[in-house]
Amino acid sequence: MSLSIKSSDECRWDIASLGEVMLRLDPGEGRIHTSRSFHVWEGGGEYNVARGLRRCFRMRGAVVTAICDNPVGRLLEDCMLQGGLDLDYVQWKKFDGIGRDCRVGLNFTERGYGVRAAVGCSDRGLSAASQMKPGDVDWDALFGRDGVRWFHTGGIFAGLSETTSKVVLEAVKAARKYGTVVSYDLNYRPSLWKSIGGQERAREVNRAIAPYVDVMIGNEEDFQASLGLEIEGATEDFAHIDQNAYQRMIRKAVQEFGFNAAATTLRVARTATFNDWAAMLYYEDAFYDSISLPDLEIMDRVGGGDSFASGLIYGFLSGKGPQYAVNCGCAHGALAMTTPGDTSTASLAEVEKVMKGGTARVDR
Repeated sequence: MSLSIKSSDECRWDIASLGEVMLRLDPGEGRIHTSRSFHVWEGGGEYNVARGLRRCFRMRGAVVTAICDNPVGRLLEDCMLQGGLDLDYVQWKKFDGIGRDCRVGLNFTERGYGVRAAVGCSDRGLSAASQMKPGDVDWDALFGRDGVRWFHTGGIFAGLSETTSKVVLEAVKAARKYGTVVSYDLNYRPSLWKSIGGQERAREVNRAIAPYVDVMIGNEEDFQASLGLEIEGATEDFAHIDQNAYQRMIRKAVQEFGFNAAATTLRVARTATFNDWAAMLYYEDAFYDSISLPDLEIMDRVGGGDSFASGLIYGFLSGKGPQYAVNCGCAHGALAMTTPGDTSTASLAEVEKVMKGGTARVDR
């Protein structure tokens, strides 16, 4: 089934995202446990997607989240203002003085190099976003009064608390009511779910949300861990997957949940620094393989999947078709991993150059 996307004339926003935005503390080339200084970025799985659409692809966008109203929260706001998304739907929550009831989530992330894998350590308990609950957001105002062409959220926000999964369900149902396309990135994180029921709980939550999703996004582990869809012959580390088995799994997901489209990144991490990188899209009963970037050299892998989603969504919003969309996502994700931080610094011209097989010769 084809996606039915509203025209830009009838909507205030091309993209709106729902999710937690955290401060990322980056030790650069060092380690978290030995660093004495950190570079500060903003980031969050769902937020990164909308930010990429705004900064790289010049789409109009808004973010829905909650932030603790203290100096740390205002630092986060300052970072977000540079990202360019509208903050009308950000809820500012009262600070209790020490963070007993409300705080800003922190994400310490080191980049990895060679045989040393990237490492992430989140410190996000009791964050304002994790305490969002149904009824907090006026979805009729966002989707009805303002109008949104595409809405994006995901499994990270859904897994933050018992209430955030309910907020996601409320949001996707409202988006459907107003004819807004819904995309969802499964983004399975074992550390997020391990203390609240593990994979079993992740599957319960994500399977309840899945029927309201038009475009499901995730890698091979996401589909298996979050939706319970097994891939025949997959190794424990997913390093070797038969393409036909992968396609059968995607078809099963589409048939079971009624997705209009499903997309996945295809990554083989040979080292933390060199990955094989590609993607695949299922749309209108056909598979579309992206450009392939073997031995992609990586500076910072965090956010590559989010930037893939940005490029994919841009392809559909701009009406350029599924093959362009999956190639655009692949190229944008690759470029995002060549710079530090969660979010993309690429331009559309740079993305399309990679899509066309352009080289890394200096541009003057």
